[in-house]
Amino acid sequence: MNKQNVGILVFDDVEVLDFAGPFEVFSRTRLKSGVDSRRSDDSAPFNVFTVSQTRQTVNATGGLQIVPRYDFSGMPKIDILVVPGGFGTRGLIDDSPTINWIQGVASGASLVTSVCTGALLLARAKLLKHKRATTHWAALDTLAEIDPTITVERTARVVDDGVVTSGGVAAGIDMAFTVVERFHGSKVAEETAKYIEYSRNFTATSHG
Repeated sequence: MNKQNVGILVFDDVEVLDFAGPFEVFSRTRLKSGVDSRRSDDSAPFNVFTVSQTRQTVNATGGLQIVPRYDFSGMPKIDILVVPGGFGTRGLIDDSPTINWIQGVASGASLVTSVCTGALLLARAKLLKHKRATTHWAALDTLAEIDPTITVERTARVVDDGVVTSGGVAAGIDMAFTVVERFHGSKVAEETAKYIEYSRNFTATSHG
Protein backbone atom coordinates (compact mmCIF):
# COMPACT_ATOMS: atom_id res chain seq x y z
CA MET A 1 0.00 0.00 0.00
CA ASN A 2 1.32 3.43 -0.94
CA LYS A 3 0.88 5.62 2.10
CA GLN A 4 0.31 9.36 1.84
CA ASN A 5 2.70 11.55 3.76
CA VAL A 6 0.87 14.04 5.96
CA GLY A 7 3.20 16.89 6.94
CA ILE A 8 2.02 19.14 9.78
CA LEU A 9 3.78 22.49 10.15
CA VAL A 10 4.63 23.47 13.73
CA PHE A 11 6.11 26.69 15.10
CA ASP A 12 6.40 28.66 18.32
CA ASP A 13 2.97 29.57 19.72
CA VAL A 14 1.16 27.04 17.54
CA GLU A 15 -2.21 26.11 19.04
CA VAL A 16 -1.90 22.59 20.50
CA LEU A 17 -5.20 21.12 19.33
CA ASP A 18 -4.75 22.71 15.90
CA PHE A 19 -1.94 20.26 15.14
CA ALA A 20 -2.63 17.50 17.67
CA GLY A 21 -6.25 16.99 16.57
CA PRO A 22 -5.43 16.31 12.90
CA PHE A 23 -2.36 14.31 13.97
CA GLU A 24 -4.57 12.02 16.05
CA VAL A 25 -7.14 11.55 13.29
CA PHE A 26 -4.66 10.83 10.52
CA SER A 27 -2.36 8.66 12.63
CA ARG A 28 -5.19 6.50 13.97
CA THR A 29 -6.94 5.98 10.63
CA ARG A 30 -6.88 2.37 9.46
CA LEU A 31 -8.34 0.75 6.36
CA LYS A 32 -8.97 -2.39 8.40
CA SER A 33 -11.50 -1.85 11.18
CA GLY A 34 -11.18 -2.81 14.82
CA VAL A 35 -9.03 -2.09 17.83
CA ASP A 36 -6.40 -4.67 16.91
CA SER A 37 -5.66 -2.90 13.62
CA ARG A 38 -4.31 0.04 15.66
CA ARG A 39 -1.59 -2.13 17.15
CA SER A 40 0.38 -1.90 13.91
CA ASP A 41 0.70 0.37 10.88
CA ASP A 42 -0.08 -2.39 8.38
CA SER A 43 -3.40 -0.88 7.26
CA ALA A 44 -2.54 2.75 8.02
CA PRO A 45 -3.02 4.85 4.86
CA PHE A 46 -1.18 7.89 6.24
CA ASN A 47 2.36 8.50 7.45
CA VAL A 48 2.08 11.54 9.71
CA PHE A 49 4.90 13.80 10.88
CA THR A 50 5.65 17.31 12.11
CA VAL A 51 7.88 19.79 10.28
CA SER A 52 9.42 23.09 11.35
CA GLN A 53 12.08 25.47 10.04
CA THR A 54 14.60 23.77 12.32
CA ARG A 55 14.53 20.73 14.58
CA GLN A 56 14.86 22.91 17.67
CA THR A 57 12.21 22.51 20.35
CA VAL A 58 8.94 24.26 19.51
CA ASN A 59 7.09 26.01 22.33
CA ALA A 60 3.38 25.57 21.66
CA THR A 61 0.60 27.41 23.48
CA GLY A 62 0.20 26.56 27.14
CA GLY A 63 3.90 25.74 27.46
CA LEU A 64 3.83 22.39 25.67
CA GLN A 65 7.22 21.66 24.13
CA ILE A 66 7.62 19.41 21.12
CA VAL A 67 10.54 18.39 18.94
CA PRO A 68 9.70 18.47 15.21
CA ARG A 69 10.47 15.26 13.38
CA TYR A 70 11.86 17.07 10.33
CA ASP A 71 13.13 20.47 9.34
CA PHE A 72 12.43 22.22 6.05
CA SER A 73 15.53 20.83 4.38
CA GLY A 74 15.33 17.21 5.53
CA MET A 75 11.70 16.20 5.19
CA PRO A 76 10.21 13.60 2.85
CA LYS A 77 7.82 14.64 0.10
CA ILE A 78 4.54 15.87 1.58
CA ASP A 79 1.31 14.67 -0.04
CA ILE A 80 -1.08 16.37 2.38
CA LEU A 81 0.01 19.62 4.00
CA VAL A 82 -1.60 20.75 7.27
CA VAL A 83 -0.97 24.35 8.34
CA PRO A 84 -2.30 24.94 11.86
CA GLY A 85 -2.92 28.24 13.59
CA GLY A 86 -2.21 29.96 16.87
CA PHE A 87 -0.79 33.33 17.83
CA GLY A 88 2.48 32.31 16.20
CA THR A 89 0.98 32.75 12.75
CA ARG A 90 1.07 36.53 13.14
CA GLY A 91 4.85 36.56 13.14
CA LEU A 92 5.03 34.15 10.22
CA ILE A 93 2.81 36.13 7.84
CA ASP A 94 5.84 38.14 6.75
CA ASP A 95 8.39 35.36 7.25
CA SER A 96 9.70 34.64 3.76
CA PRO A 97 11.27 31.21 4.52
CA THR A 98 7.96 29.90 5.88
CA ILE A 99 5.78 31.37 3.14
CA ASN A 100 8.17 30.19 0.42
CA TRP A 101 8.25 26.73 2.00
CA ILE A 102 4.44 26.54 2.04
CA GLN A 103 4.32 27.55 -1.62
CA GLY A 104 6.94 24.99 -2.56
CA VAL A 105 5.29 22.12 -0.69
CA ALA A 106 1.87 23.07 -2.02
CA SER A 107 3.11 22.89 -5.61
CA GLY A 108 3.83 19.18 -5.23
CA ALA A 109 1.14 18.16 -2.75
CA SER A 110 -2.11 16.35 -3.49
CA LEU A 111 -3.97 18.52 -0.97
CA VAL A 112 -3.34 21.61 1.15
CA THR A 113 -5.29 22.20 4.37
CA SER A 114 -5.37 24.64 7.25
CA VAL A 115 -6.76 24.89 10.75
CA CYS A 116 -7.69 28.15 12.44
CA THR A 117 -5.37 31.05 11.53
CA GLY A 118 -3.21 28.75 9.45
CA ALA A 119 -5.46 30.06 6.67
CA LEU A 120 -3.74 33.44 7.02
CA LEU A 121 -0.46 31.84 5.98
CA LEU A 122 -2.13 30.12 3.04
CA ALA A 123 -3.62 33.45 2.01
CA ARG A 124 -0.21 35.14 2.21
CA ALA A 125 1.18 32.31 0.07
CA LYS A 126 -1.55 33.11 -2.51
CA LEU A 127 -3.03 29.62 -2.23
CA LEU A 128 -6.55 30.89 -1.48
CA LYS A 129 -6.80 33.34 -4.35
CA HIS A 130 -10.38 33.47 -5.71
CA LYS A 131 -11.37 30.60 -3.40
CA ARG A 132 -13.84 30.23 -0.56
CA ALA A 133 -12.21 29.76 2.82
CA THR A 134 -12.68 30.12 6.56
CA THR A 135 -10.57 30.58 9.68
CA HIS A 136 -11.00 31.27 13.39
CA TRP A 137 -13.93 33.62 13.97
CA ALA A 138 -11.62 36.29 15.42
CA ALA A 139 -9.48 36.35 12.25
CA LEU A 140 -12.16 36.40 9.53
CA ASP A 141 -11.62 40.09 8.78
CA THR A 142 -7.86 39.64 8.71
CA LEU A 143 -8.21 36.83 6.18
CA ALA A 144 -10.27 39.12 3.94
CA GLU A 145 -7.71 41.92 4.30
CA ILE A 146 -4.74 39.72 3.34
CA ASP A 147 -6.40 38.68 0.09
CA PRO A 148 -9.61 40.49 -0.92
CA THR A 149 -10.24 37.90 -3.68
CA ILE A 150 -11.10 35.30 -1.02
CA THR A 151 -14.77 34.69 -0.35
CA VAL A 152 -14.69 34.38 3.43
CA GLU A 153 -17.19 31.86 4.77
CA ARG A 154 -18.08 33.34 8.15
CA THR A 155 -20.31 30.58 9.51
CA ALA A 156 -18.77 27.43 8.03
CA ARG A 157 -16.75 25.00 10.16
CA VAL A 158 -14.92 23.39 7.24
CA VAL A 159 -14.73 24.71 3.66
CA ASP A 160 -13.53 22.55 0.78
CA ASP A 161 -12.75 24.59 -2.30
CA GLY A 162 -9.80 22.61 -3.57
CA VAL A 163 -7.87 23.80 -0.54
CA VAL A 164 -9.54 22.65 2.70
CA THR A 165 -9.73 25.28 5.45
CA SER A 166 -11.40 25.08 8.83
CA GLY A 167 -12.40 27.21 11.77
CA GLY A 168 -10.52 27.40 15.02
CA VAL A 169 -8.87 24.79 17.21
CA ALA A 170 -11.26 21.83 17.54
CA ALA A 171 -12.54 22.38 13.98
CA GLY A 172 -9.27 20.88 12.78
CA ILE A 173 -10.54 17.46 13.82
CA ASP A 174 -13.51 17.87 11.49
CA MET A 175 -11.17 19.06 8.76
CA ALA A 176 -9.07 15.93 9.14
CA PHE A 177 -12.11 13.67 8.93
CA THR A 178 -13.20 15.52 5.80
CA VAL A 179 -9.84 14.61 4.25
CA VAL A 180 -10.03 10.98 5.42
CA GLU A 181 -13.47 10.68 3.84
CA ARG A 182 -12.27 12.30 0.61
CA PHE A 183 -9.48 9.76 0.11
CA HIS A 184 -10.87 6.64 1.80
CA GLY A 185 -14.64 7.01 2.03
CA SER A 186 -17.22 7.58 4.73
CA LYS A 187 -16.96 4.05 6.15
CA VAL A 188 -13.29 4.45 7.06
CA ALA A 189 -13.91 7.96 8.41
CA GLU A 190 -16.81 6.84 10.58
CA GLU A 191 -14.94 3.81 11.90
CA THR A 192 -11.98 6.00 12.82
CA ALA A 193 -14.29 8.48 14.57
CA LYS A 194 -15.79 5.60 16.53
CA TYR A 195 -12.34 4.40 17.56
CA ILE A 196 -11.32 7.79 18.97
CA GLU A 197 -14.87 8.29 20.34
CA TYR A 198 -15.52 11.46 18.38
CA SER A 199 -19.02 12.42 17.31
CA ARG A 200 -19.21 13.68 13.74
CA ASN A 201 -22.34 15.71 13.13
CA PHE A 202 -21.68 18.04 10.22
CA THR A 203 -20.91 18.14 6.50
CA ALA A 204 -18.18 20.31 5.04
CA THR A 205 -19.14 23.24 2.84
CA SER A 206 -17.88 22.09 -0.55
CA HIS A 207 -17.21 24.20 -3.62
CA GLY A 208 -14.68 22.07 -5.42
